[in-house]
Amino acid sequence: MTTIADVAARAGVSKATASRALSGSGYVSAETRARVERAAQDLAYVAHSSATNLATGRTQTVGVIMPSVDRWYFAELLSGLQRALVEARLDLVLYNAAEGSADRERMLDHALARRRVDGIIAVCVQPGAHELERLEAARLPLVTVGPFYERSSAISIDDVAAARVATEHLIDLGHEDIAFLGGIPDPDRFGIGDKRRSEGYRVSMTAAGLVERIRTIPASSTIPDAFAAAVDLLADRRHRPTAIVAVCDEAAIGAIIAARRLGIGMPAELSVVGIDDHRYAEMFALTTIRQSPVSQGQEAVRLLRSRMADPGGAAEHVIAPSSLVVRSSTAAPRQV
Repeated sequence: MTTIADVAARAGVSKATASRALSGSGYVSAETRARVERAAQDLAYVAHSSATNLATGRTQTVGVIMPSVDRWYFAELLSGLQRALVEARLDLVLYNAAEGSADRERMLDHALARRRVDGIIAVCVQPGAHELERLEAARLPLVTVGPFYERSSAISIDDVAAARVATEHLIDLGHEDIAFLGGIPDPDRFGIGDKRRSEGYRVSMTAAGLVERIRTIPASSTIPDAFAAAVDLLADRRHRPTAIVAVCDEAAIGAIIAARRLGIGMPAELSVVGIDDHRYAEMFALTTIRQSPVSQGQEAVRLLRSRMADPGGAAEHVIAPSSLVVRSSTAAPRQV
């Protein structure tokens, strides 16, 4: 059976260098890594995970915590995470637990304390629930996806700016009666990203002298809940807004479906803009703020590998790109 010593000898390096090259832990030049990988391939070498773990004290496994896997953003993010982890020869353990659930409490209190992973990527950590402190107590390299925290590396779009740009797009078209759809009733404990998008909307409305027109319609960030909230909002003809900024594309799609059910013409009578560029956005001709969860997942893995290689290094905060994509769900308000 081929051993790491055989690979090292063929590549002309030490066993330690060969091990670092194949495990992805520690620095190895790109040329040396390629030489070791060719040697391992030529010799059909496959590392034994248990032996590797004993030798390095590592599991070669990353824990990923996220509140959902069946919604577009989280599924795309997970795809990016998995792709990058496979390329880095790291395994993934997924902790899927909804915000505020008993499962999430048990996971934070017990599962991570067993230290069966080498690092953690946590998605949508909620400060009001003191989740960051509980994750840090595990004393493992940590990266968050979503809101930034001073002590951990993180990647996120600028949620405030995204909602501000979406709102300003509508204001520039001539809309004044603009509602914000989405955000749960307890944003200080959960839904911090939704809260920041609501803040971006308020900033733009205030800057445009439209403070008295500000109104936020609570709804979870799902198509069914946003649909129900939008039906109530739009059914009142006397107080119906001319435009909606939705907390995300799923909420925006719920609003579009509600408008169609009520016979409201779009965009002549109602403009809607979302945030995400969901896979259904083109289908609904939705104007939106585009982001790439797949790229964010890949960047999160890069940040974590950096933390794993240098646990005492400075935290990195990466603002992922986002941009306005104009489709036909928005237009100037109809003159009456």
